[in-house]
Amino acid sequence: MISLGLEGTAHTAGVSIVEKIDGKCNVLSNVSSMYRPVRGGIHPREAANHHADVFPGLIEKAIEEANVDFSEIDIIGFSIGPGLGPCLRTTATAARTLAIMHDKPIIGVNHCIAHLEIGRAITGCHDPVLLYASGGNTQIIAFLEGKYRIFGETLDIGIGNCLDKFGREAGISFPAGPEIEKIAKNGRKYVELPYSVKGMDVSFSGILTAALHALKEHSIEDICYSLQETCFSMLAEVTERAMAHTEKDEVLLGGGVASNKRLQDIIKTMAEERGAKFFVPPRQYLVDNGAMIAWTAILMYESGYRMGIEETAIKQNFRTDEVEITWR
Repeated sequence: MISLGLEGTAHTAGVSIVEKIDGKCNVLSNVSSMYRPVRGGIHPREAANHHADVFPGLIEKAIEEANVDFSEIDIIGFSIGPGLGPCLRTTATAARTLAIMHDKPIIGVNHCIAHLEIGRAITGCHDPVLLYASGGNTQIIAFLEGKYRIFGETLDIGIGNCLDKFGREAGISFPAGPEIEKIAKNGRKYVELPYSVKGMDVSFSGILTAALHALKEHSIEDICYSLQETCFSMLAEVTERAMAHTEKDEVLLGGGVASNKRLQDIIKTMAEERGAKFFVPPRQYLVDNGAMIAWTAILMYESGYRMGIEETAIKQNFRTDEVEITWR
């Protein structure tokens, strides 16, 4: 089965063509374009306009790179939520247009679950606890009793949002995470910041405020280092607690922030000390991408999931644990 997937929940428009062959995920093409604001953070309407501009070219490029004809594509998948409303609507419109024009089935995919499923497919892990760390989302997810359940999450902003807001105030361009990672390598002193773990959940807004105040007295290198160490240690704690609770011996990273090598090192160390296995897919499958949508659409469709055009309204606040898991 061959699927064309469209991702467009926030700053990235992605298109991918994925084939399921002998039960395995074969990514035939995976192209994307990121909206980069001139200043400030993401403006949803401007990001949506960007997606509308680039989707036709990305679709054409994905088909060309995959070396397939549209008649060979079996289904159209798209990110139905969660995400920014204008971006989701633009992506859904593109998917509906393709489905109607070419008379293809259409499947709306939960963005968070897609991160988990592409990670499972690419790395070969079986039943992991997923630490999902991205701009707008921070969740610890695991499959239990027929559903993907959230065992911990942010109570305010996502970890990526925290880093981007810090970067904006500190004069670091968007997206700030990669540059903060570079600057942090030159940090020499840990500056104490609030460590906000509340049960299984985390909170980043207080850390952000404290880090910005600390910039007045400490170097940006030390603050970037301290910000990473504090936030990533919090994520390791709640991820380990979820592993203990679920008795799972695999941990998987997903989301754009999971590209951070320091976060990877911390979670890997935690897993090894537990005698568990650590998995992280290549960066192109950590950041938002069309392949994760295309692959999850295949899993959903083959398990009997069907969706009419009239059922493709976006779900801006689509919870991970709302999805009926029919393929596991």
